[in-house]
Amino acid sequence: MMERTDRHFRYFLRLIAPRTLLYTEMVTAAAVTHGDADRLLCFDAAEHPVALQLGGSEPAQLQAAARAGAERGYDEINLNIGCPSARVQSGRFGVCLMREPALVAECVSAMRAAVRVPVTVKTRIGVDDQDDFDFLAQFVATVAAAGCQTFVVHARKAWLHGLSPKDNRTLPPLHYERVAELKRSFPALEIIVNGGISTPVQVQAQLERVDGVMIGREAYRNPWLMSRLDDLVYGALEDERSRAQVVEVYASYAARELGRGVRLHHLTRHLLGLYHGEPGAAQWRRELTTMGIAAERRSEDAQALAAVLARAIAAMATPQGAFGGGGGRRPKSVPVAAAM
Repeated sequence: MMERTDRHFRYFLRLIAPRTLLYTEMVTAAAVTHGDADRLLCFDAAEHPVALQLGGSEPAQLQAAARAGAERGYDEINLNIGCPSARVQSGRFGVCLMREPALVAECVSAMRAAVRVPVTVKTRIGVDDQDDFDFLAQFVATVAAAGCQTFVVHARKAWLHGLSPKDNRTLPPLHYERVAELKRSFPALEIIVNGGISTPVQVQAQLERVDGVMIGREAYRNPWLMSRLDDLVYGALEDERSRAQVVEVYASYAARELGRGVRLHHLTRHLLGLYHGEPGAAQWRRELTTMGIAAERRSEDAQALAAVLARAIAAMATPQGAFGGGGGRRPKSVPVAAAM
């Protein structure tokens, strides 16, 4: 997710969901090959397993970007053929490439020739009026022939004109059955569904029909959900972290990043949804936001961060907070999980 799943959020989410596959923001192949690749592709070793998501339509450029990602240790290279924004359309990549399956296959083939890790594709079920199952099946068959074995499918089509990227995430109807039919038609491929899935029950239902589930916006809005989903797929851990323990570990990471010049807000903003849906969630967000702003205005660093997080956690430990005892352990409720 653009401006969401940066390396700081991924580190934070890894503390919550130790085994779930994480994805980067989409990075354009041009930015990697012509820009500061070290800055764009850096990540913490704790993030594994983590996939690099690339955007582009030039096979040679994508090949170079994929190689750069693999050399830096990414576990998967994902080609995004699902983004509908005007910016990616003008660059001739994203979902508009669904209309050019041969070109996508050429890109996948070039990327696979440069790396040993899996090369996967994220797509939609259709684009504009080209949205029947035959169109989707032909696209998948063409790209699979180039060696792609995993397709992440957003169960909505995209409208290239008339809808904003935000509306394209919510307005086109969801057709989960179309994705399930794709799995039935291509049983040897790994088919992962994406789009509008936000509860353990929904995830569990999808896992009965396809191979995996990608959680997008909900993972940012309600990150603790991913702990339950991690348990569903991989089994419960004997020693699971509480929210307070997650914050404690993240604080040590954030202090290191502050020392490298990262702004406090870029580190704390990812924690706002940690208590989503729990009593005291608004208090948590308020404490984190107001104290973080004040600390930044004073140009304070690691000590300020520690104080901000300690006070926010303390607020949650009060009787009106979400849990007594500094954040509590999460309940053993219905287990659920998926890949993000």
